[in-house]
Amino acid sequence: MYENTDALAVVRALRPDEPITLLRPHAATRAARFFVEKFQGKSLYAVKANPSPALLELLWNAGITHFDVASLGEVRLVNKFLPDAKLCFMHPVKSERAIAQAYHNHGVRTFSLDSHDELEKIVRATNGATDLELCVRIRVSSEHAKLSLASKFGADPSEVADLLVATRQVADALGICFHVGSQAMTPAAFSEAMEHVRAAIVQASVTVDIVDVGGGFPSVYPGMEPPPLESYFDVIHDAFEDLPISYSAELWCEPGRALCAEYASLLVRVEKRRGSELYINDGAYGSLFDAAHVGWRFPVQLQRSDTSIGTQMAEFSFYGPTCDDMDHMAGPFVLPDDIQAGDYIEVGMLGAYGCAMRTEFNGFGETETVVVEDEPMATLYSRSAANDVGLTNRQARASKK
Repeated sequence: MYENTDALAVVRALRPDEPITLLRPHAATRAARFFVEKFQGKSLYAVKANPSPALLELLWNAGITHFDVASLGEVRLVNKFLPDAKLCFMHPVKSERAIAQAYHNHGVRTFSLDSHDELEKIVRATNGATDLELCVRIRVSSEHAKLSLASKFGADPSEVADLLVATRQVADALGICFHVGSQAMTPAAFSEAMEHVRAAIVQASVTVDIVDVGGGFPSVYPGMEPPPLESYFDVIHDAFEDLPISYSAELWCEPGRALCAEYASLLVRVEKRRGSELYINDGAYGSLFDAAHVGWRFPVQLQRSDTSIGTQMAEFSFYGPTCDDMDHMAGPFVLPDDIQAGDYIEVGMLGAYGCAMRTEFNGFGETETVVVEDEPMATLYSRSAANDVGLTNRQARASKK
Protein backbone atom coordinates (compact mmCIF):
# COMPACT_ATOMS: atom_id res chain seq x y z
CA MET A 1 0.00 0.00 0.00
CA TYR A 2 1.41 3.38 -1.06
CA GLU A 3 1.16 6.20 1.47
CA ASN A 4 1.07 9.92 0.84
CA THR A 5 -0.40 13.08 2.29
CA ASP A 6 -3.15 14.10 -0.14
CA ALA A 7 -4.60 13.54 -3.61
CA LEU A 8 -2.37 16.06 -5.37
CA ALA A 9 0.75 14.46 -3.88
CA VAL A 10 -0.44 11.11 -5.25
CA VAL A 11 -0.92 12.61 -8.72
CA ARG A 12 2.55 14.12 -8.68
CA ALA A 13 4.20 10.94 -7.46
CA LEU A 14 2.38 8.34 -9.54
CA ARG A 15 0.63 9.93 -12.55
CA PRO A 16 -1.61 6.84 -12.39
CA ASP A 17 -3.14 5.19 -15.46
CA GLU A 18 -5.87 3.47 -13.42
CA PRO A 19 -8.29 4.85 -10.82
CA ILE A 20 -6.93 5.06 -7.29
CA THR A 21 -8.97 4.72 -4.13
CA LEU A 22 -7.81 7.19 -1.50
CA LEU A 23 -8.40 5.99 2.06
CA ARG A 24 -8.68 8.20 5.14
CA PRO A 25 -8.58 5.92 8.20
CA HIS A 26 -8.71 8.93 10.52
CA ALA A 27 -12.09 9.94 9.06
CA ALA A 28 -13.66 6.53 9.69
CA THR A 29 -12.22 6.45 13.20
CA ARG A 30 -13.64 9.90 13.90
CA ALA A 31 -17.10 8.93 12.68
CA ALA A 32 -17.11 5.77 14.79
CA ARG A 33 -16.02 7.60 17.91
CA PHE A 34 -18.79 10.15 17.31
CA PHE A 35 -21.48 7.45 17.31
CA VAL A 36 -19.92 5.59 20.23
CA GLU A 37 -19.80 8.73 22.37
CA LYS A 38 -22.98 10.56 21.34
CA PHE A 39 -25.63 8.00 20.35
CA GLN A 40 -27.28 6.81 23.57
CA GLY A 41 -27.50 3.18 22.58
CA LYS A 42 -25.69 0.55 20.53
CA SER A 43 -24.47 1.32 17.02
CA LEU A 44 -24.40 -1.61 14.57
CA TYR A 45 -22.26 -0.95 11.50
CA ALA A 46 -24.19 -1.85 8.33
CA VAL A 47 -21.55 -3.92 6.55
CA LYS A 48 -23.20 -3.64 3.12
CA ALA A 49 -22.10 0.02 2.89
CA ASN A 50 -18.44 -1.00 2.71
CA PRO A 51 -17.27 -4.53 3.61
CA SER A 52 -13.53 -3.75 3.55
CA PRO A 53 -11.75 -5.84 6.22
CA ALA A 54 -9.46 -2.89 6.95
CA LEU A 55 -12.47 -0.69 7.59
CA LEU A 56 -14.15 -3.31 9.78
CA GLU A 57 -11.05 -3.46 11.96
CA LEU A 58 -10.83 0.34 12.13
CA LEU A 59 -14.41 0.57 13.34
CA TRP A 60 -13.87 -2.21 15.89
CA ASN A 61 -10.79 -0.49 17.26
CA ALA A 62 -12.81 2.73 17.56
CA GLY A 63 -15.49 1.01 19.68
CA ILE A 64 -18.04 -0.42 17.22
CA THR A 65 -18.64 -3.95 18.52
CA HIS A 66 -21.96 -4.83 16.81
CA PHE A 67 -22.34 -5.41 13.07
CA ASP A 68 -25.45 -5.50 10.90
CA VAL A 69 -24.92 -8.33 8.42
CA ALA A 70 -27.33 -9.06 5.59
CA SER A 71 -26.04 -12.33 4.11
CA LEU A 72 -24.15 -15.46 5.02
CA GLY A 73 -21.19 -14.02 3.13
CA GLU A 74 -21.14 -10.97 5.40
CA VAL A 75 -21.54 -13.21 8.45
CA ARG A 76 -18.46 -15.19 7.41
CA LEU A 77 -16.48 -12.05 6.56
CA VAL A 78 -16.99 -10.30 9.88
CA ASN A 79 -16.59 -13.51 11.86
CA LYS A 80 -13.25 -14.15 10.13
CA PHE A 81 -11.72 -10.76 10.89
CA LEU A 82 -13.57 -9.90 14.11
CA PRO A 83 -14.35 -13.18 15.89
CA ASP A 84 -15.49 -11.40 19.06
CA ALA A 85 -17.95 -9.07 17.31
CA LYS A 86 -21.69 -9.44 17.80
CA LEU A 87 -23.37 -10.20 14.48
CA CYS A 88 -27.00 -9.25 13.85
CA PHE A 89 -28.58 -10.84 10.77
CA MET A 90 -30.93 -7.99 9.90
CA HIS A 91 -32.07 -9.01 6.40
CA PRO A 92 -35.80 -9.80 6.83
CA VAL A 93 -35.84 -12.56 4.18
CA LYS A 94 -33.20 -15.27 4.45
CA SER A 95 -32.76 -18.84 3.28
CA GLU A 96 -33.24 -21.52 5.91
CA ARG A 97 -29.69 -22.74 5.24
CA ALA A 98 -28.26 -19.26 5.83
CA ILE A 99 -30.12 -18.96 9.14
CA ALA A 100 -28.98 -22.42 10.26
CA GLN A 101 -25.33 -21.82 9.40
CA ALA A 102 -25.34 -18.37 10.97
CA TYR A 103 -26.81 -19.76 14.19
CA HIS A 104 -25.01 -23.10 14.50
CA ASN A 105 -21.64 -22.28 12.89
CA HIS A 106 -21.11 -18.59 13.61
CA GLY A 107 -22.92 -17.91 16.88
CA VAL A 108 -25.49 -15.49 15.46
CA ARG A 109 -28.44 -15.07 17.82
CA THR A 110 -30.04 -11.88 16.46
CA PHE A 111 -32.32 -12.04 13.43
CA SER A 112 -34.91 -9.75 11.87
CA LEU A 113 -38.17 -10.80 10.21
CA ASP A 114 -41.27 -9.22 8.74
CA SER A 115 -43.64 -12.17 8.27
CA HIS A 116 -44.97 -15.30 9.98
CA ASP A 117 -43.28 -17.37 7.27
CA GLU A 118 -39.89 -15.95 8.18
CA LEU A 119 -40.55 -16.51 11.89
CA GLU A 120 -41.37 -20.17 11.27
CA LYS A 121 -38.27 -20.50 9.12
CA ILE A 122 -36.06 -19.14 11.91
CA VAL A 123 -37.59 -21.49 14.48
CA ARG A 124 -37.04 -24.50 12.21
CA ALA A 125 -33.50 -23.55 11.21
CA THR A 126 -32.40 -23.04 14.83
CA ASN A 127 -34.17 -26.19 16.05
CA GLY A 128 -36.49 -24.21 18.28
CA ALA A 129 -33.69 -22.29 20.01
CA THR A 130 -34.60 -20.41 23.17
CA ASP A 131 -31.79 -17.84 23.08
CA LEU A 132 -32.93 -15.76 20.10
CA GLU A 133 -33.14 -11.98 19.79
CA LEU A 134 -35.82 -11.47 17.16
CA CYS A 135 -36.57 -8.05 15.70
CA VAL A 136 -39.84 -7.55 13.84
CA ARG A 137 -39.34 -5.05 11.04
CA ILE A 138 -42.29 -2.74 10.53
CA ARG A 139 -42.97 -0.67 7.43
CA VAL A 140 -42.45 3.08 7.75
CA SER A 141 -42.33 5.96 5.29
CA SER A 142 -39.22 6.94 3.34
CA GLU A 143 -40.59 10.33 2.33
CA HIS A 144 -37.83 12.20 4.13
CA ALA A 145 -35.00 10.16 2.57
CA LYS A 146 -33.21 10.53 -0.76
CA LEU A 147 -33.42 6.77 -1.44
CA SER A 148 -36.56 4.87 -0.47
CA LEU A 149 -36.51 1.58 1.41
CA ALA A 150 -40.26 1.48 2.05
CA SER A 151 -41.51 -0.94 -0.59
CA LYS A 152 -39.48 -4.14 -0.25
CA PHE A 153 -39.49 -4.97 3.47
CA GLY A 154 -41.57 -4.35 6.57
CA ALA A 155 -44.69 -5.91 8.03
CA ASP A 156 -47.92 -4.17 7.07
CA PRO A 157 -49.56 -2.30 9.97
CA SER A 158 -52.52 -4.69 9.85
CA GLU A 159 -50.19 -7.66 10.46
CA VAL A 160 -47.78 -6.19 13.00
CA ALA A 161 -49.69 -6.93 16.21
CA ASP A 162 -50.20 -10.64 15.48
CA LEU A 163 -46.59 -10.98 14.35
CA LEU A 164 -45.26 -9.32 17.50
CA VAL A 165 -47.35 -11.61 19.71
CA ALA A 166 -46.18 -14.72 17.84
CA THR A 167 -42.55 -13.61 17.92
CA ARG A 168 -42.72 -12.80 21.65
CA GLN A 169 -43.70 -16.41 22.33
CA VAL A 170 -40.48 -17.83 20.86
CA ALA A 171 -37.97 -15.01 21.42
CA ASP A 172 -35.74 -14.61 24.43
CA ALA A 173 -35.62 -10.90 23.53
CA LEU A 174 -38.17 -9.18 21.31
CA GLY A 175 -37.28 -6.19 19.18
CA ILE A 176 -38.95 -3.81 16.77
CA CYS A 177 -36.91 -2.39 13.90
CA PHE A 178 -37.50 -0.17 10.89
CA HIS A 179 -35.61 1.72 8.18
CA VAL A 180 -36.54 5.28 7.19
CA GLY A 181 -34.60 5.08 3.90
CA SER A 182 -31.08 6.05 2.90
CA GLN A 183 -29.85 9.64 3.45
CA ALA A 184 -32.70 10.89 5.65
CA MET A 185 -32.53 14.67 5.48
CA THR A 186 -34.47 15.51 8.64
CA PRO A 187 -34.77 14.06 12.16
CA ALA A 188 -38.54 14.06 11.61
CA ALA A 189 -38.07 10.82 9.66
CA PHE A 190 -37.21 9.08 12.92
CA SER A 191 -39.78 10.80 15.15
CA GLU A 192 -42.56 9.81 12.75
CA ALA A 193 -41.29 6.24 12.54
CA MET A 194 -41.15 5.99 16.33
CA GLU A 195 -44.85 6.84 16.44
CA HIS A 196 -45.44 3.67 14.42
CA VAL A 197 -43.36 1.77 16.96
CA ARG A 198 -45.50 3.16 19.78
CA ALA A 199 -48.72 2.19 18.01
CA ALA A 200 -47.46 -1.34 17.38
CA ILE A 201 -46.45 -1.88 21.02
CA VAL A 202 -49.77 -0.60 22.31
CA GLN A 203 -51.80 -2.66 19.86
CA ALA A 204 -49.89 -5.88 20.54
CA SER A 205 -49.53 -5.36 24.31
CA VAL A 206 -46.14 -7.05 24.36
CA THR A 207 -42.95 -6.40 26.29
CA VAL A 208 -40.31 -5.05 23.91
CA ASP A 209 -36.63 -5.44 24.76
CA ILE A 210 -34.99 -3.76 21.74
CA VAL A 211 -35.92 -0.79 19.58
CA ASP A 212 -33.71 -0.62 16.50
CA VAL A 213 -34.10 2.61 14.50
CA GLY A 214 -32.11 1.21 11.58
CA GLY A 215 -30.00 3.26 9.22
CA GLY A 216 -30.68 6.37 7.19
CA PHE A 217 -28.20 8.64 8.98
CA PRO A 218 -26.91 11.01 6.30
CA SER A 219 -23.61 12.28 5.04
CA VAL A 220 -22.81 15.49 3.14
CA TYR A 221 -23.08 15.78 -0.65
CA PRO A 222 -23.63 18.72 -3.02
CA GLY A 223 -27.21 19.89 -2.57
CA MET A 224 -27.67 17.54 0.40
CA GLU A 225 -26.46 19.30 3.53
CA PRO A 226 -28.27 17.71 6.49
CA PRO A 227 -28.72 19.07 10.02
CA PRO A 228 -26.16 18.06 12.66
CA LEU A 229 -26.29 14.38 13.59
CA GLU A 230 -26.79 15.34 17.24
CA SER A 231 -30.26 16.59 16.32
CA TYR A 232 -31.13 13.14 14.98
CA PHE A 233 -29.81 11.51 18.14
CA ASP A 234 -31.80 13.86 20.38
CA VAL A 235 -35.07 13.20 18.55
CA ILE A 236 -34.51 9.45 18.61
CA HIS A 237 -33.59 9.34 22.29
CA ASP A 238 -36.53 11.52 23.35
CA ALA A 239 -38.96 9.33 21.40
CA PHE A 240 -37.37 6.18 22.84
CA GLU A 241 -37.75 7.50 26.40
CA ASP A 242 -41.46 8.09 25.77
CA LEU A 243 -42.21 4.57 24.50
CA PRO A 244 -44.19 2.13 26.70
CA ILE A 245 -41.20 -0.16 27.26
CA SER A 246 -39.28 -1.39 30.27
CA TYR A 247 -36.37 0.55 31.78
CA SER A 248 -33.98 -2.20 30.63
CA ALA A 249 -34.96 -2.00 26.94
CA GLU A 250 -32.06 -1.29 24.56
CA LEU A 251 -31.85 1.33 21.81
CA TRP A 252 -30.01 0.33 18.63
CA CYS A 253 -29.15 1.96 15.32
CA GLU A 254 -27.56 0.68 12.10
CA PRO A 255 -25.43 3.43 10.51
CA GLY A 256 -23.67 2.55 7.29
CA ARG A 257 -23.23 5.64 5.13
CA ALA A 258 -22.65 7.93 8.12
CA LEU A 259 -19.77 5.79 9.38
CA CYS A 260 -17.90 5.25 6.14
CA ALA A 261 -18.77 7.86 3.49
CA GLU A 262 -15.86 10.06 4.53
CA TYR A 263 -13.46 7.09 4.60
CA ALA A 264 -12.68 7.03 0.87
CA SER A 265 -12.57 9.09 -2.31
CA LEU A 266 -11.63 8.21 -5.88
CA LEU A 267 -8.90 9.65 -8.07
CA VAL A 268 -9.74 9.37 -11.78
CA ARG A 269 -8.08 10.59 -14.97
CA VAL A 270 -9.78 12.47 -17.79
CA GLU A 271 -9.19 10.51 -20.99
CA LYS A 272 -11.14 12.80 -23.34
CA ARG A 273 -13.17 15.99 -23.33
CA ARG A 274 -16.11 16.49 -25.68
CA GLY A 275 -17.67 19.84 -24.92
CA SER A 276 -19.22 19.54 -21.47
CA GLU A 277 -18.70 15.76 -21.38
CA LEU A 278 -15.64 14.24 -19.73
CA TYR A 279 -14.57 10.66 -20.41
CA ILE A 280 -13.00 9.28 -17.21
CA ASN A 281 -11.51 5.92 -16.25
CA ASP A 282 -14.14 4.87 -13.70
CA GLY A 283 -17.89 4.88 -13.91
CA ALA A 284 -21.26 3.18 -13.56
CA TYR A 285 -19.78 -0.32 -13.29
CA GLY A 286 -17.13 0.84 -10.87
CA SER A 287 -17.29 3.11 -7.86
CA LEU A 288 -19.74 5.57 -9.47
CA PHE A 289 -22.78 3.27 -9.60
CA ASP A 290 -24.93 5.68 -7.60
CA ALA A 291 -23.86 8.66 -9.70
CA ALA A 292 -25.08 6.84 -12.80
CA HIS A 293 -28.14 4.95 -11.64
CA VAL A 294 -29.71 7.20 -9.01
CA GLY A 295 -28.25 10.54 -10.07
CA TRP A 296 -26.16 10.99 -6.93
CA ARG A 297 -24.02 14.14 -7.05
CA PHE A 298 -20.67 13.52 -5.42
CA PRO A 299 -18.28 16.40 -4.69
CA VAL A 300 -15.45 16.75 -7.20
CA GLN A 301 -12.16 18.61 -7.26
CA LEU A 302 -9.56 19.08 -9.97
CA GLN A 303 -6.15 17.83 -8.80
CA ARG A 304 -3.33 19.47 -10.71
CA SER A 305 -0.38 21.67 -9.80
CA ASP A 306 -1.50 24.82 -11.61
CA THR A 307 -4.69 25.94 -9.94
CA SER A 308 -6.51 27.55 -12.90
CA ILE A 309 -6.53 30.97 -11.22
CA GLY A 310 -9.25 33.11 -12.75
CA THR A 311 -10.74 30.24 -14.74
CA GLN A 312 -14.51 30.08 -14.66
CA MET A 313 -16.28 27.04 -13.31
CA ALA A 314 -18.53 24.97 -15.55
CA GLU A 315 -20.92 22.04 -15.29
CA PHE A 316 -19.86 18.67 -16.72
CA SER A 317 -21.24 15.19 -17.09
CA PHE A 318 -19.06 12.06 -17.05
CA TYR A 319 -18.78 9.00 -19.27
CA GLY A 320 -17.12 5.94 -17.74
CA PRO A 321 -14.59 3.66 -19.47
CA THR A 322 -16.84 0.82 -20.66
CA CYS A 323 -18.42 0.44 -24.11
CA ASP A 324 -21.91 0.95 -22.69
CA ASP A 325 -23.94 4.12 -23.20
CA MET A 326 -25.45 3.53 -19.74
CA ASP A 327 -21.98 4.18 -18.31
CA HIS A 328 -22.95 7.82 -17.92
CA MET A 329 -23.04 10.10 -14.87
CA ALA A 330 -25.22 13.13 -15.63
CA GLY A 331 -24.14 15.19 -12.64
CA PRO A 332 -23.77 18.07 -13.09
CA PHE A 333 -20.24 18.07 -11.71
CA VAL A 334 -18.74 21.56 -11.32
CA LEU A 335 -15.09 21.87 -12.34
CA PRO A 336 -12.78 24.52 -13.88
CA ASP A 337 -13.75 25.21 -17.49
CA ASP A 338 -10.18 24.64 -18.75
CA ILE A 339 -10.12 20.97 -17.68
CA GLN A 340 -8.70 18.69 -20.38
CA ALA A 341 -7.52 15.17 -21.16
CA GLY A 342 -4.73 14.10 -18.84
CA ASP A 343 -6.08 16.00 -15.85
CA TYR A 344 -7.06 14.21 -12.63
CA ILE A 345 -10.31 14.58 -10.69
CA GLU A 346 -10.90 13.53 -7.11
CA VAL A 347 -14.46 12.34 -6.48
CA GLY A 348 -15.27 12.55 -2.78
CA MET A 349 -17.45 10.79 -0.21
CA LEU A 350 -17.22 7.37 -1.86
CA GLY A 351 -16.46 5.31 1.24
CA ALA A 352 -20.12 4.27 1.28
CA TYR A 353 -21.51 2.30 -1.66
CA GLY A 354 -18.48 3.14 -3.80
CA CYS A 355 -15.91 0.37 -3.86
CA ALA A 356 -18.60 -2.01 -2.57
CA MET A 357 -20.42 -1.70 -5.91
CA ARG A 358 -17.37 -2.10 -8.15
CA THR A 359 -17.41 -4.80 -10.86
CA GLU A 360 -14.96 -5.94 -13.55
CA PHE A 361 -17.38 -5.48 -16.43
CA ASN A 362 -15.72 -5.01 -19.81
CA GLY A 363 -12.31 -5.73 -18.27
CA PHE A 364 -12.22 -2.57 -16.16
CA GLY A 365 -12.18 -2.40 -12.39
CA GLU A 366 -8.55 -2.52 -11.31
CA THR A 367 -7.73 0.03 -8.66
CA GLU A 368 -4.81 0.74 -6.36
CA THR A 369 -5.30 1.82 -2.75
CA VAL A 370 -3.46 4.75 -1.21
CA VAL A 371 -3.68 6.04 2.35
CA VAL A 372 -3.81 9.83 2.61
CA GLU A 373 -3.78 12.14 5.61
CA ASP A 374 -5.82 15.15 4.50
CA GLU A 375 -9.45 15.84 5.36
CA PRO A 376 -12.37 14.53 3.28
CA MET A 377 -14.11 17.03 1.02
CA ALA A 378 -16.94 17.39 3.54
CA THR A 379 -17.56 16.20 7.08
CA LEU A 380 -20.29 16.03 9.69
CA TYR A 381 -17.71 15.47 12.41
CA SER A 382 -15.47 18.00 14.09
CA ARG A 383 -11.78 17.19 14.19
CA SER A 384 -11.92 17.00 17.97
CA ALA A 385 -14.07 13.88 17.68
CA ALA A 386 -11.00 12.00 16.52
CA ASN A 387 -9.14 12.52 19.80
CA ASP A 388 -7.92 9.42 21.59
CA VAL A 389 -8.08 7.30 18.43
CA GLY A 390 -5.89 4.76 20.13
CA LEU A 391 -8.66 3.89 22.59
CA THR A 392 -8.69 0.20 23.33
CA ASN A 393 -11.69 -1.99 22.63
CA ARG A 394 -12.35 -2.48 26.32
CA GLN A 395 -12.30 1.27 26.94
CA ALA A 396 -14.53 1.86 23.94
CA ARG A 397 -17.09 -0.68 25.10
CA ALA A 398 -17.05 0.82 28.58
CA SER A 399 -17.73 4.27 27.16
CA LYS A 400 -20.98 2.95 25.63
CA LYS A 401 -22.48 1.86 28.94
